Amino acid sequence: MDFHDLPLQEQLLLARRGTSYFAQRLGELSDADLDGGTLLDGWTRRHLVAHVGYNAAALCRLMDWAATGTETPMYESAEQRGREIHEGATSPAAALRNLFDHTVARLDEKWRNAPTAAWGAQIRTAQGREVLASETAWMRTREVWIHTVDLNNGGRFGVFPEVVLDTLLTDIVGMWRKKTLGSGLVLAPIGVTPVAVDAESAVEVTVSGPKEAVVRWAAGRGAVGVEFDGPRQHPPTWL
Repeated sequence: MDFHDLPLQEQLLLARRGTSYFAQRLGELSDADLDGGTLLDGWTRRHLVAHVGYNAAALCRLMDWAATGTETPMYESAEQRGREIHEGATSPAAALRNLFDHTVARLDEKWRNAPTAAWGAQIRTAQGREVLASETAWMRTREVWIHTVDLNNGGRFGVFPEVVLDTLLTDIVGMWRKKTLGSGLVLAPIGVTPVAVDAESAVEVTVSGPKEAVVRWAAGRGAVGVEFDGPRQHPPTWL
C-alpha cells in the first residue's frame, strides 16, 4: 500500500509516530553527544536537530499558506535555509532541544486546526513542486523517520512501518526516473517484484536484500545488509 492511499488521519499518525521515534533517540543523547557525527557528511547531530526543527517550522508556513491563501514559502531561499541550520547548530543544547519540541508542537497544532478545505489547497515545496497541503504529512513522515537513522545512535530502517518503506521505495525510484538517473539499476527487495529503474536499459547491477536494507541503500544511508549482482556502487542522488 502507498502512504497516499491512507486516510489523512492515518497519514498524520505515521508522521507523529516518526516524530516520537526521533524524539526518543534524541532523548537518549547527552548534550555532549550532540557534537558527534551523523550519517550526513559534514553535519553533526546539532545540525541535524536544527534541520528537523526548522523543517517543522517550514511546514507550518505551508499550512498557513493553505489555510489563508497567502503565499508563505517554506524558505526565503536555499541560502537562508542553510544559514538557519548552521546558526541553529551553534545554539546551546537546551535551546536546540527546545527548538525541536516547540516546532513539533506548532506543526501538530497547525495540522489539528487546519480547515477541511485547506488540505486540498495547492502549495509549493522547497524544490518547486506544486502539491496539495495534504502532502505535508508525507514530507514530514519521510523527514523524521529517515533522520532518526541519521542521528547514528541506533535508529533502524527495520522498525519503519511497512507502508513508509514501500512509499519511500516508490518515491526514490520516481525521483531517479524524473532525473534520468539509475540506468541499468534494478532493486530487488526480498518478497517484492524487482524494480528496474529504467526498463529500457540493460541490467548492469541488481541490489537485493531485505526491503529495509534495500530502501536504506537507495536512500543513501549505506550498504548494510544488501548484496550486489554486478559492480558495487553508491545509489544515485534522489533529493
